[in-house]
Order: sequence, then structure tokens, then C-alpha cells
Amino acid sequence: MINKRPLLIAKCTDAADVIAAVNFGRDNELPIAVRGGGHNGAGFASVDDGIVIDLSLMRGVRVDPAKRTVRVAGGCTTGEVDHATHAFGLAIPFGVVSTTGVAGLTLNGGHGYLTRQYGLAIDNLIEADVVLADGTFVTASKTERSDLFWGLRGGGGNFGVVTSFLFEAHPADTVYAGPIFWELKDAQKVMRWYRDFLETAPDEFYVFLGLQTVPSADPFPVEHRGKRICVLLVSYNGAVADGEKAVNTVRSALPQPIVDFAGPIPYPTLQGMFDGLFPKGLQWYWKGDFVKTLPDAAIDAHIEQVAKAPSEASCMHLYPIDAAVHRKGRDETAWNCRNATWSMVIAGVDVDPHQAATLKKWATDYWQAVHPFNLAGAYPNFMMDDEGEARLKATYGDNYEQLADVKKKYDPRNLFRTNHNIRPAG
Repeated sequence: MINKRPLLIAKCTDAADVIAAVNFGRDNELPIAVRGGGHNGAGFASVDDGIVIDLSLMRGVRVDPAKRTVRVAGGCTTGEVDHATHAFGLAIPFGVVSTTGVAGLTLNGGHGYLTRQYGLAIDNLIEADVVLADGTFVTASKTERSDLFWGLRGGGGNFGVVTSFLFEAHPADTVYAGPIFWELKDAQKVMRWYRDFLETAPDEFYVFLGLQTVPSADPFPVEHRGKRICVLLVSYNGAVADGEKAVNTVRSALPQPIVDFAGPIPYPTLQGMFDGLFPKGLQWYWKGDFVKTLPDAAIDAHIEQVAKAPSEASCMHLYPIDAAVHRKGRDETAWNCRNATWSMVIAGVDVDPHQAATLKKWATDYWQAVHPFNLAGAYPNFMMDDEGEARLKATYGDNYEQLADVKKKYDPRNLFRTNHNIRPAG
């Protein structure tokens, strides 16, 4: 879907390579794109007639089980980190697909199955090693270049190239988790129940809601393939017996589902559960919003729009960003929207390039129908390259001006602009 043609791809293996690539791009006045582990739907991991700084060979992970910290190189995927941490019964709050790049996910916030319990990925970031626009190598933390550290936690790739991250890790081993499907005729009842239930759910119990289609592939029952559905993806990180009890509250409160795959599984298995459904090379068009409330009228609009989905893979998801996320102040990190309840994504997805325009129209029409019920901003990782500066300012709210000041200090010439760009102040 992204068809850009850079002049050079710098396949970096360490920070020295990154420094050389940044200096080369700057000195030759070339536009620069930075590629971490992958998954940038907006296409910012490449650039026409410029240089791509590709970190995908920088994939080391080092776990310190005594300190419960994890050092992660800038080109890692979340699945690679899960593989390393799972041996010690630990995990970092990342996303919901294991092929996602750690760097892009983290720098824009990072939410996933452990978010209600342990916060966003940025809430668990201890420090970051960064190559700045002038080629210098620095470490940013709460005690060292704290202004840069603040900006990195939600401000995206605007301030430099992060070559490694140091995270705090948390207990996560076997979780009681999996998807439960209801036919679309039950979606209104499921969504209304879910809206009210989430407010009372314990932090350990993460439930995201999806409106989508049963894939025409194993292990899904043949008789249900191609049906429009409402899905609750449940995940309880704690004792298995407690997890089963929590999920049974879902089962007992709602109509009989057509599929129930929830049960005890290793946490990395949960993280990789959808990888096979989303291989590389698909067409994607994303529209996102932060959502605070889900009134009945919004629920009806969602159900009406998802019925028009142009492909099996097209979907809408509501990811919870409450509980632990709300316990951080709005000014503690660049991520501003600490008062939202969900991060919504509408994803038009298909394998056929000829469907690209159809996917975009469906996702845009869907978004326009539900946006009046939502907040003004969105999770940057769910935003395409056509959102505009006003949308970005709405996303960062009161933090935008401070981000522009940090940008002016560390990248005054806006070298790192192939992103959701925050222009230097002034």
C-alpha cells in the first residue's frame, strides 16, 4: 500500500550506524524516515527521495529478573520482547499483535492487554537512548534531560532516533483469555452491557470490544464464517481460577455466544493470537478517536456502519484506556488524553490493492458517523498521514505548546518531520 522510493536505506546495527546516518541525511539535506520494528499504517517508515534509517537489525532484548527491567533495542517487535520476558514470568504493557514494532508503539503511548493493570507502555518507560538531530547520543530519563523524556512519552518520533528503551516489567504468565463471539443481532445488548460493566471491572480484567466478521479460516467454525459479529476479547492477568470466575460473569450476563475460545493460555500466545489474520502486505486505512462515553445512539451508529464493511478483515475496535491510565496526570507525559475510556480504531483492511479507495471511503464514512459522540483527538498510532495539524493539536491538547518547545530545543530545523509532525515553536 505504501509505495515510496528512498534514495538510501541505512540498515543500522548499532548506535554508531544511526549517528552516521543522521549526520549524512542532515548534511546532505535529505528527508529522513525512521523504521523501527514495523506496522506504521500511515507510511512514515519510508520516504521519497531521502534516507530511511532502518533499525530492524537492532533486535537485542536483555531482561534483569531481579530488578524487573528490560532493555529493548529500537528495532524489536513486541513478540520478541514477550519471548524474552515470558521465561521470567514478566511482561511489558504493549499492544495486541506481536509483530508490532516496540519503538513506534511506545513513542505514541502504547496500549494493550495489560494497560488497565499496569498503564501505558510510556508509563513503564524508565529511560531511552536517543540520537539527536545534531548527531549527539544522549540518554533521557526523569533525572537526565527530563524535558526530552517527557516529550518521548507520547510525542512520537519528533525528537530523535531512539536506539534502545529501558522498561519496567510486571508479572504476567498464564492468563485466562480469548475471544467470545455474538451474532450482530445481539451487538446492541452486548455493547450496552460492556459499557456499564467496564466501570466496575477489576484492573486485572481487560476486555476490548470489536465489531467485525468471522474469518473464513481455521480455527473458526465453518458454519459461522463470514458472519458479522460483536466480539469481546477478554483477558484476566492473575490466578486462573479468578480469571475463569471473571469471564463467567460475562458469560452469565449475555446471550449464548456462537464462539467462545476463552481459557487459560500463555501471555505471549494471547499477544500473537491475531498475527496469522494480519500478514504483511495488506491494504489498510485507519481512522481513530479517543472515546469517553458510549451512549445508545453511538452504539446504534456503530452497528449500522459495521454492517457495511467492505471486507472480512475490516473492523472496529474499542480498546480500554482507563483504570491505571487514569492514575497519571495529564501533564506527566506528552500523552494528554488521560480522561478517555477507550481508544477507538476503525480499520478498512483487505488483500486486494484495487480495494484501497473503497476501504478509505468506508472507514471515513464510519468515522464521520460516530465522531460526533467522541473526543476531538485520537491515538497517533491509529492516525493516517492525512489528519492535518488541527487534529494533532486536538490530540495533544494543553501539552501541544510544550511539545513544540521541546521540539525547538532538540530539533530546531525539524529534521525529523516524516511523522505526525510537531513543528518547532516559533
